[in-house]
Amino acid sequence: MVQDNRAQAEGAGWVTGRSLVSGETAPAKAWPDNAWYAAAWDHEVGRALFARTICGKQLVFYRQQDRTPVALDDACWHRLAPLSKGRLVGDRVRCGYHGLEYAATGRCTHMPSQETLNPAACVRAYPVVERHRFLWVWMGDPALADPALVPDLHWNHDPDWAGDGRLITVKCDYRLVLDNLMDLTHETFVHGSSIGNEAVAESPFQVTHTDKTATVTRWMHDIEPPPFWAAQLGKPGRVDRWQIIRFEAPCTIAIDVGVAPAGTGAPEGDRSQGVNGYVLNTITPQADGSCHYFWAFCRNYRVTEQRLTHELREGVHRIFGEDEEVLEAQQRAIESHPDRRFYNLNIDAGGMWARRLIDRMIAAEDDRSAGRGQAAEAAE
Repeated sequence: MVQDNRAQAEGAGWVTGRSLVSGETAPAKAWPDNAWYAAAWDHEVGRALFARTICGKQLVFYRQQDRTPVALDDACWHRLAPLSKGRLVGDRVRCGYHGLEYAATGRCTHMPSQETLNPAACVRAYPVVERHRFLWVWMGDPALADPALVPDLHWNHDPDWAGDGRLITVKCDYRLVLDNLMDLTHETFVHGSSIGNEAVAESPFQVTHTDKTATVTRWMHDIEPPPFWAAQLGKPGRVDRWQIIRFEAPCTIAIDVGVAPAGTGAPEGDRSQGVNGYVLNTITPQADGSCHYFWAFCRNYRVTEQRLTHELREGVHRIFGEDEEVLEAQQRAIESHPDRRFYNLNIDAGGMWARRLIDRMIAAEDDRSAGRGQAAEAAE
């Protein structure tokens, strides 16, 4: 469905970072549980216990001897000591405090000084899949953990594309990062020395959405390229530039970006004279007010040049460091002004749709939980 960006920006606001969309009630919690969240780059997790907080829960990750990834609650059943402070014994986690051992299912398989195992002795295990160079964990109902629902970031391992990325742990609500990525007009003002220029802020755009996605499309015709893209294209002259931002609820954004010499057919679909990249972003809540920002920049040009891959990763990391500074300052301001609210411009239409879709996911979970509670009461 196509939406006029002016209409989307009217009559809605946010209070302390939580969306309040006209006609809809904002949920009390900040993220849905029934979703795949990026927990780590694939190379971060191996045969050593690895701790990370995801959606407010402390988890421990490791790989079994066959490389299968595992995620468990990072608290021993016995005295709640962090399992990540223990060690692996084969494919079992041994608590470093009293030696209880747990299988990948979370079931306790050994208790020192006794042969009988308490059947209640277990820790929660979480569904984990490995896809697109990330490990993804499902924080909600395991019966709903369909691997087909992992967001599509295939460019990150496609041999026709080259690229790499990093993890930034940002001290801000994850939705502030989504706002930032859904409205790239900030490039003009935050990244003016690299990827931004006046054309980004002043060019028209279109917002479309489905029940699970929101897309912002912006074409900048016959413009001077900003420094980053002039260097990537390697040709003098004016360009046609594109930014196609696709959000997939609750927290993944793939941005199709690039430039081509002006008038060579890119807006009509022929990008052969230009250079094309994808900025891949998936933002996982760490806790209220902090998040894990996984990103990669992938390109379809000079794909065999490892030096270029390294240079682009480091250059993009510096650019995103500018965003990190702004976002953390914004989070501090939000916390210092709990009675203040956000106001919206036309440029906020994409971000508003992203927040609206997140709120609907949370509301659907709440309705499902309420329905189960009513069914249980009726059965008593």
